[in-house]
Order: sequence, then structure tokens, then C-alpha cells
Amino acid sequence: MSDKPAPRKSKAIPSSRLSRVSRLGALAGKIAGSVVTQGAGQLLKGEKPALSSLLLTPKNVSNIANQLASMRGAAMKLGQLISMDTGDFLPPELAAIMGRLREDADPMPKSQLVDTLNHAWGDNWQDSLLYFSFAPIAAASIGQVHKAITMDGKMLAIKVQYPGVKKSINSDVDNVATLIKLTGLVPKSLDIAPLLEEAKQQLHQEADYHREAAMLTRYREHLGKNNDFVVPERFSALTTPTVLAMDFIEADSLDTLLNEPQETRDRIMTSLMTLFFKEVFEFTLIQSDPNLANYKYKVDTKQLVLLDFGATREVPTHLSQQYKALLNSAATNNKEGMLAAAFAIGLIDESHSQAQISAVLDIGMEACESIRSEGPYDFGNSDLIARLHDKGMALTMQHDFWHTPPVDALFIHRKLGGLFLLAKRLGARVNMRAAAAPWLDTTL
Repeated sequence: MSDKPAPRKSKAIPSSRLSRVSRLGALAGKIAGSVVTQGAGQLLKGEKPALSSLLLTPKNVSNIANQLASMRGAAMKLGQLISMDTGDFLPPELAAIMGRLREDADPMPKSQLVDTLNHAWGDNWQDSLLYFSFAPIAAASIGQVHKAITMDGKMLAIKVQYPGVKKSINSDVDNVATLIKLTGLVPKSLDIAPLLEEAKQQLHQEADYHREAAMLTRYREHLGKNNDFVVPERFSALTTPTVLAMDFIEADSLDTLLNEPQETRDRIMTSLMTLFFKEVFEFTLIQSDPNLANYKYKVDTKQLVLLDFGATREVPTHLSQQYKALLNSAATNNKEGMLAAAFAIGLIDESHSQAQISAVLDIGMEACESIRSEGPYDFGNSDLIARLHDKGMALTMQHDFWHTPPVDALFIHRKLGGLFLLAKRLGARVNMRAAAAPWLDTTL
């Protein structure tokens, strides 16, 4: 982990509900003013302006992204959650906003940070630490991370939650959802209400650092003595509901892996894919956020460091069983078995036409082609992601398929999609059938 400060200029986080609502109201007003001005200009030219083209100008898109990023918290996180498929199946305008929201957030200024820590640790907290770096080494949607050293020389990573985040979750989600609907970024036929409710629930969980500390411990216990990965251990003495203290692990960004030999990249990616299968079928506990910032690489030991367990979710037993059935059906090219599993999971339902169902199954079977591959599957030279993108767009646009599967399923797909993108980025070759072997029927 690099000790380099986050590059963005600090900005105070609006911590009261009124100030956060005012920010979004001002943004809506700014967009409305832009629409009126540009619409009038087009009318004077004799053109009939389309509302969507007026709302989704590059300037408006930039304003939306920058405002949500500056607010952090639920306002920023909701944008990330809506991008469940990492933007590959989203309209370009929405994908642009999501891309900005997946970047590092603007850190809070020192004065606000000190006030936050005074509230969590007491006014004299600096007297109990040998060192504390006020420059954050990372800043994201819910909090930012600082480096500290205890009096006995233990190096810690301190994750500090932005003030006002937890109490503003529900209103932030509702307000941002209204803004997104206003701009027509999602079709009216798409029912995003379940996703919004799930977003609120997850955000409340992520804002509880005692829960994240517990998930961190549970995940470490599941990993056991797996030497492919390093997971920090929580430091309970300094952990509160809004501050999470854990081991500071010296490691580099994931891009360092690009300089490693092919066999190292293949081994690391194989370990990650195997871990995914263990999460779904063995742990029934999944770290569902595939953000690349959640991985670091230790060059000296050739290990991956796993970070950020706020988005860790339990996988329901019935869902784990149905995904095992789906996996086995994909491995044997059994469309009837995949159809049954897809219905049981909720990826499709009785309201869908045969054409829609066939299109969904085709995408599912194609997404699992690596399981049917003999020997290592070359993600680096595969156009799988591009093919899935094209079929996904055709599914929504040509087949009018606007279906929201169960949220637990979405998070599983999100994690696997992130791993596919990482494998492509690393040019890795992975024997997926061997990685999944413990959960495939022995008769295959």
C-alpha cells in the first residue's frame, strides 16, 4: 500500500441533511437552467429539441458526476451501485457519470477530519499515537484511509467515515434517484425500487464499521492458511462505529502485476477465480465489490492483499445451490438445466417471452464458455467481454428486457464481471474448469 497522499484537493463534506438536499436542489436548478437556455437556442434555429439531448449535455453530465462525488456517502455510492455491470450495458451518458464515481473521491479537509476523530476517539487522541498522517492514502465514497503508528510501533490503516454519511443515507438515495429519473437515464419501465431499497440497506451496513470489522474477521477465518492472500487484522482498541483500525500492509497497486511474468499473473488470477467459487459455494460469504482499489500486490511475497469488507454479503443457501446447478448446466451445455436454474434464481420469470428467455440463456451460456474450455482459457486474447456487451445491449434494446433480478444475484454477477475484466487487463490464462472442479459433478 502506497503512503502517497490522495491527489484530489480536499473539499468539506456537507454533513447536515439540509445542506445535502440543497446541493442536489441547486444541481437540479442548474440543469434546468441549462435546458431552458439550450432549448431556446435550438428553437430559434427552427429545430425541435429533444428533452433527453438537452438534459444529457457533456456539461450537465459533468455537473452531476462532480456534485455526487463531492457529496460522497450515499449520493456517490448509489451511482456505483446502479452501475452493477461496471457500465458495460449502460447508456454512454450514464456510463460517463459512473466512471467518475468509481474514481477516488475528494478527501475532507484536515479541520473536518480532526473534528470527526475528536468525536470518535476523544479530544486527546493524538497523545496516544506515535504518528498520524493527516494526508489520506485513499479516499472513497463512505470514508478515507490514513496511516498511523501506535506507541509500541504497530503500523495501522485508519478508515475514517465522512461526517453525516450515515444519517443522510435514506434521503440521499431518494434524492439522487429522483435526479436520475428526471434526466431519463433509466427507462420508466425499469422498476429500480427494489434496488434502491437494497442500496439503503447496504449503505447502512457499510456505514457500520463494527459490522465491517466483524466481516473482516469472518473472512480471515474462512481463508485460514491460504497463502495466496493477505487480509489485514482489525485493531479493536481504536475501532468505533465510524472509525475502523486495522493492520497497515505495505503493498503496491494492482497494476504492478502487469510487470510480472505470465505464469505469476496466471497464478494470481487462478487464485482469485478459485476464491470466487469458494465464496459462493463454500463460504456463502462474498466480498461483492470488484473495485480494483480493493486489491493490492505484495511484490516480495507474490501475494494479493484483500481490502475493504464493508460490501461483504452473505449468500443465501438456496441461491448458492441454484448457482451450483447453473454452473454444472453450463459446464455440460445443458440449456434445460440452465433454464430451470435461471427461473429458480429469478434471472427470468413467467412474464418473459420465449425470445427474451432464449436471449438470456444464450448470454448465460456464452458467459460460462471458459468452464467448457479444455485447459487454460486465455482471457487476454478473448473477445468475450465485448460479445457479452453486444448481446446485453441487444437484450435490452431489441428484446425490451428491463428486468431486475434479485439483488443477491446482481452482486454475484457484479463480482464475477469484475474478475473477468481484471483477467482481461492482466492478460491472464486460467483453467476455469479446474478452478471450479470441486463444485462440478464428478460425472462431468
